[in-house]
Amino acid sequence: MPKYFEKIPGERLFLSPRNPDDAETYAKWLNDPAMTVLAGGYTQIHSSDAARKHLEDDATRSNAHWYSIVLREGERLIGNINLGKINPESRNAELGIFIGEQADRGCGYGTEAVRLMLGYGFHTLNLHNIKLEVFADNAQGIACYEKVGFREFGRRREAEFHGGRYFDVVCMDILSSEFRP
Repeated sequence: MPKYFEKIPGERLFLSPRNPDDAETYAKWLNDPAMTVLAGGYTQIHSSDAARKHLEDDATRSNAHWYSIVLREGERLIGNINLGKINPESRNAELGIFIGEQADRGCGYGTEAVRLMLGYGFHTLNLHNIKLEVFADNAQGIACYEKVGFREFGRRREAEFHGGRYFDVVCMDILSSEFRP
């Protein structure tokens, strides 16, 4: 039985429904301070059991679509992407993504995964507006989002605290008419 299913195909990677058997990997990533500083949740503790429960509960969440980011070469799990807080009446949602291993960041995988998820959101789910929030000091993340068409629409000043400092949170969004696959 395959571990991953190519639900949303891309060139170098694909998006697959998440597999509860990846709980150990997710727990490792979500307890890595270097990763959680970028993705939020820095002060949370993530056990393997909690990660497994979260992965198993994905199928029952009607207002969110969660996917594993899987490299084609070797079918290797490298991260997670989701559309959450989906509002079908207003046709909007919120995007979240992380690439788990430092060695996989800066390789363009996040950009490809975001493009795939935006295409799915706009063309399959018929969304009109997708937003996200990113720490202002995450220049790599902001560059990725701008590359696919997101624009800054606001900023919460000193809204997040970690590592003894406060950080601004940048709010960005993209409309279906602005998306270029």
